[in-house]
Amino acid sequence: MQYLERQRAREEKKIREDEQQRLKDLEVQKQKEEKQKIKDEQQRLKDLEVQREKEEEQKLKEKNHKLQYEQQKLNETAQKLKDLETQRIKEREAQILAEQEEYKEKEKELRLKEQQQKAEEKEKRVIEQQQKAEEKERKLREEELKLIEEKEQRELEAKIEEEKRIKEEQEKLRQWELKFDEEQAKREDELIRKFYKDNEDDKTDTSEDDKTNNNYEEKN
Repeated sequence: MQYLERQRAREEKKIREDEQQRLKDLEVQKQKEEKQKIKDEQQRLKDLEVQREKEEEQKLKEKNHKLQYEQQKLNETAQKLKDLETQRIKEREAQILAEQEEYKEKEKELRLKEQQQKAEEKEKRVIEQQQKAEEKERKLREEELKLIEEKEQRELEAKIEEEKRIKEEQEKLRQWELKFDEEQAKREDELIRKFYKDNEDDKTDTSEDDKTNNNYEEKN
């Protein structure tokens, strides 16, 4: 009888130990899954940030391409105007030369004055075009600098937000670990109290059985 009781106690103890181990394994698995979820979320946010940066860079490249194309067209237009002006000057000079035989001296003076006036006008136009080009280039540089500053500001804000989110996630995880440790300690204390209580009950049952057997033997 005592052998059966001890065997039963060992089996119950083995069952409790197996259950404890199973609970520990489940908790470990749960912790692993939580950590993996955090890593996956961090990677997802990182991928989104990289994609956003790529999109911003592509937009900036497209804008620069448009500006360069506009500048190219302006240069082509300026060249066309210059060619037309050159052609017009040649035609005018040819006309002057044709009239020179009749009005040689007079036309010579007029031609010189006209050429001088044209040179001054041309120089004035060149200066104005140069000033416009410089002003446009300055505005382009200012716009590029502004875009760069805005991008850097967005990157800084995103970095600060990401650091804040990571700290919050770490704090949540730390609080969860503290709560889990407290609950695990309570469960372990409960299992220990139950173990000692079961041992006391087993001893009491064994003593009662011994007394019954002794009384039976005395009667016989």
